[in-house]
Amino acid sequence: MYQSLTRDTLPTAVTQLCADNVLMRSLVDEFGPPPLWQRTQSLETLVHIVLEQKVSLASANAVMQRTKKLCPSFTAQKFLLLPEEGLRDAGLSERKVSYCRSIATAMVEGDLNLAALRKCSNEEVMEKLIRIRGIGPWTAGVYLLMAMRRTNAWASGDRALVVSYAQCTSTDVIPTYAQLDEIALQWQPFRAVAARVLWHAYLSRQAK
Repeated sequence: MYQSLTRDTLPTAVTQLCADNVLMRSLVDEFGPPPLWQRTQSLETLVHIVLEQKVSLASANAVMQRTKKLCPSFTAQKFLLLPEEGLRDAGLSERKVSYCRSIATAMVEGDLNLAALRKCSNEEVMEKLIRIRGIGPWTAGVYLLMAMRRTNAWASGDRALVVSYAQCTSTDVIPTYAQLDEIALQWQPFRAVAARVLWHAYLSRQAK
């Protein structure tokens, strides 16, 4: 089975997921197939995901755009040269400045090699990323999903996923992150596709 989702493999993966799951099939019928939502395998992407921690996507994107103006090339070396005051003015909290600097430092010092992660299993990628201060399971999971586009990646701890699942199953009780992690096991080996279907349903409902 293919390990990464592409524009060519995503439709096939959606079909395979829906063939075995009534909920996923009903969501695709109602909202259509989900977008690929791909990001680059880069420091820029990791910083963007850190900025998305516990805030809205729109808010994080606004801060990210201001940060990119400060660091157009977005290399780890250039990012570390940015003054903290400038990053704070761009909208980063003191904690997120520290997190982003920690990731950039790990890349400069060789503790984090993003290219080398391509040869690693999902579990190995998670382990290597979570070692870095500022990267937790959710951030690492989103990187696996969006940047590496691994077919069975999962973003544990994602608020939109648990809310979307509750909406899609017409329940008044939003599942805990651990409960949804358990439920998601039934979507293997296409958990990343299921996440996209749930995100797509969530955003489609918000747009109404």
